[in-house]
Amino acid sequence: MNANGKKTPRATAPHRTSSGAGPQAARPRERVARVDSAEALQPGDTIVVTIKRLGINGEGIGYFKRKAVFVNGALPGEVVRVRVKANEGNRLVAETVRTEKRSERRVSPPCPLYGPCGGCQLQHAEYAAQLLWKEELIREAFARYAGVDDLPLRPMIGMDHPWAYRNKAQLMVGGTPGRVTLGLYRSGTRRLVDLASCPVQHPALNEAAERIRTVVNRLRIPPYDPVRRTGVLRAVVLRVAFATGRLQVTYVTTQEHFPARERLVRETRQALPNVAGIAQSVHDGRSHEVFGETVRTLWGDPFLEEKLGEVPYELSPRAFFQLNPAQAIRLYDTVKEAAALTGKETVLDLYCGAGTISLWLAPYAREVIGVESVPEAVEDARRNAALAGRSNVRFECARAEEALPRWARQGMRPDVIVADPPRTGLGKPLIDAIAKVRPARFVYVSCNPATLAKDTRLLLEAGYRLEWAQPVDMFPQTSHVESVILMVRKGA
Repeated sequence: MNANGKKTPRATAPHRTSSGAGPQAARPRERVARVDSAEALQPGDTIVVTIKRLGINGEGIGYFKRKAVFVNGALPGEVVRVRVKANEGNRLVAETVRTEKRSERRVSPPCPLYGPCGGCQLQHAEYAAQLLWKEELIREAFARYAGVDDLPLRPMIGMDHPWAYRNKAQLMVGGTPGRVTLGLYRSGTRRLVDLASCPVQHPALNEAAERIRTVVNRLRIPPYDPVRRTGVLRAVVLRVAFATGRLQVTYVTTQEHFPARERLVRETRQALPNVAGIAQSVHDGRSHEVFGETVRTLWGDPFLEEKLGEVPYELSPRAFFQLNPAQAIRLYDTVKEAAALTGKETVLDLYCGAGTISLWLAPYAREVIGVESVPEAVEDARRNAALAGRSNVRFECARAEEALPRWARQGMRPDVIVADPPRTGLGKPLIDAIAKVRPARFVYVSCNPATLAKDTRLLLEAGYRLEWAQPVDMFPQTSHVESVILMVRKGA
């Protein structure tokens, strides 16, 4: 999600077998381990493990002589014979040799590229089971890191159709002139997996990628080689507006001017009649970031018009926007429920991005103040507020952990604080500042159950009680899970 930002899905090579272990090739002879302790296991040893639960990255977790064993592709309830790959202190990393007992929740992944790319981790599990196992991830995190064994957890909000939900694709470019690869890097490598189609992406993105591939091949634009640092085209970034079906295309190149640029724009327009704008970002450095420092419009509208519910947005190529619009509405409605606004409250929206949550809450609050450290995102938020006609919203470009203590010293007392931080969470300095301004309600949106639970423990110690937790499945077929929790100040 990037994710995944935050928290994002990818593609791979061959079709998985029913055991999740991949195609059966010649394997080295099994060396069955006969040891008194897990610490004595060596790479290459084989053991039998019963999978108890899923890990945060979608791997199956079992135990061998009380030591956790992590097995990619294994599902809870399965008994698997595994080969040890690494013995790492408090855990073993292993791969499946043979599935002795198969889970009834296992299915054949519909994507022919599922596996090595690592973008989707759970296509081999029934969707209903995915939701239950993600709930268990949250319960496990709160028990382990917050000491909360009786978590007031609501049932996961899933999707009726958990496919074709992503509205954005960031495709890296490789290959040779006339035979380019458009896709994603195989997990843990710099090898590109050619992404012919992705079932979790909106079909318009898959079709646009194929048409752009044809154009780039016809024009023989040299793809970027990260080893030799030669070539022109590094990446193609596509976004589709679910509300209109219009497309936004951004070409990331190593240089601003190259011989085929004008033809590339012209033929992209011809290949994609529904394109709203074509942009270029120049990135000539070694950074693994997709975009370069600047983005300029080559043709059309610099913004893509989108809607969530009745709230309109204009999205620049680099603007953060939820990758699953259908579930974003359910997520923001959960935030609105937790905030319980009456029209009299002052709301702080920390890590507000392009202002999506701020604008969702604005009709129900006296004032909403969004805080975001990325200047481009603040510009997007202010433009979106003007587009929505919201005069009771303002946005500050600042780091939340610096702005909130300053406002606390100035006497600010917000009624409600909403925070949607990165995977690293809030951190103690910001939590201390939240405790000082003493909002009656604190609404925490998180994409990482572990940091959410750790921060919750600090908030409990600061005088808040946990009312409920609501998970939302923003990224079906992956191990990622989004949660909203409501904390209320004791005595409020």
